[in-house]
Amino acid sequence: MSDPLNAEFPKIASLKTVDALNARLAALGLNLRADSDLQTGPDAPMAQPLRLGTRTLGNRWCIHPMEGWDGTDDGRPSDWTRRRWRHFGQSGAKLIWGGEAVAVRQDGRANPHQLMINEKTVGDLRDLRELLIDEHNKATGRTNGLLVGLQLTHSGRFARPNVKDRLEPKILYRHPILDKRYGLDAGLAVVTDDWIEDLIDDFIRAACLAREAGYEFVDIKHCHGYLGHEFLSAHTRPGPYGGNFENRTRFLSRIVEGITRNAPGLLVCVRLSAFDHVPFVGGPGQTGQPADTAGLLPYRYGFGVNPDNPREADLAEPIQFVRLCRQLGVGAINVSCGSPYYNPHIQRPAAFPPSDGYLPPEDPLIGAARQIETTAALKRACGEMLFVGSGYSYLQDYLPHVAQWVVRHGMADIVGIGRMVLSYWRMPGDALAGRPMERKRICRTFSDCTTGPRSGLISGCFPLDELYGSSESGQELRTIKRQIKQQGHAGG
Repeated sequence: MSDPLNAEFPKIASLKTVDALNARLAALGLNLRADSDLQTGPDAPMAQPLRLGTRTLGNRWCIHPMEGWDGTDDGRPSDWTRRRWRHFGQSGAKLIWGGEAVAVRQDGRANPHQLMINEKTVGDLRDLRELLIDEHNKATGRTNGLLVGLQLTHSGRFARPNVKDRLEPKILYRHPILDKRYGLDAGLAVVTDDWIEDLIDDFIRAACLAREAGYEFVDIKHCHGYLGHEFLSAHTRPGPYGGNFENRTRFLSRIVEGITRNAPGLLVCVRLSAFDHVPFVGGPGQTGQPADTAGLLPYRYGFGVNPDNPREADLAEPIQFVRLCRQLGVGAINVSCGSPYYNPHIQRPAAFPPSDGYLPPEDPLIGAARQIETTAALKRACGEMLFVGSGYSYLQDYLPHVAQWVVRHGMADIVGIGRMVLSYWRMPGDALAGRPMERKRICRTFSDCTTGPRSGLISGCFPLDELYGSSESGQELRTIKRQIKQQGHAGG
């Protein structure tokens, strides 16, 4: 296996100044820059309030949904979960986008320890929200301008509800590349329309429970290859939930209409993979390369892609989707892309791949800029919608500098952070207050937070969070990584 340290792009840590980063961005021809100085105080771009629905957010920082694969068998939070949510509250960010993905029923869990919402767990989820708010109040002195939501999901193709290493997929259509990659039986049936309609009812019930637990919004998850996202690419599915755009968005429309009717006052938001890409595989030297699509053109297995060249994005339908969301009364779109399962460098730019990944085929700065520019393009086309940007963690030391530049230039309304919050949860508050960055806590995209759950362990920042590093899972992860490295050397 090739050493990622030998890749031909410089690591962020080697760029010692903002000017050095900006020079690298310019050399790559990217429409992205970092501000030299971070502004603080009430007039700072990232400190500006923003109206979301009937609420006012206190600043422009958001915490993305971050799963720990560490709930109980029956879907309740554990001490690990509560610790993570405390950190979300301590972050200083005023928008908590869902906390983490919460399954609306058992067969939709991505792993046997994913949180789940039902009548038995709703009290635990209420306590989790109140814990976060208490920590936020302690850290900031007030909860004014804080908005906490819950992300609702069904994992669809990637469901592992009962055994951590056994897929029990629910699919909308047969995908010629992914079916083969994940060994789906040729006789596996796609879900029926009746099954979908029952699931819609479950999403609506889950939203009502979320409101009962005090959450101010729900996210109907449409990203990363999970079921909501798969609806958007169900071109080959017959019937009312596949084929044309109206049918492929009927799942969302029905859910939003049901929530509006049954949970008045509850805000609905959507996290969206705005474009797909063909699945990637490890090529020569384990560098990622796109899977062969010969014989599959026009490509009918993606959303937001050019069907004649699925390695290119086409934002015509994503723009149409955002406009539909606006018509439905959706309050904000959190823009992501692709899937961590089959093209992680697109969705989660990193210098170091997870255990089941591949070496980056491009400078990860390109992947970060691609997501930021996609958000900007959607905002230019649909300026009346509020947009949360993603893809920032790879920017590391310069994340706040780029975030300020992006918001200042109107390329996103709010900047969200994901992996970074696992190691350095106080970054938003430190940046807003002008405190020095804690460089030893900055995520370097080692991908252990992905390798852990891929290996059946909990997810967290094992290199930089001492509690995870010294845990039983941390010790087991180090053993697994040594074995992977030895196998790589043995294989040449």
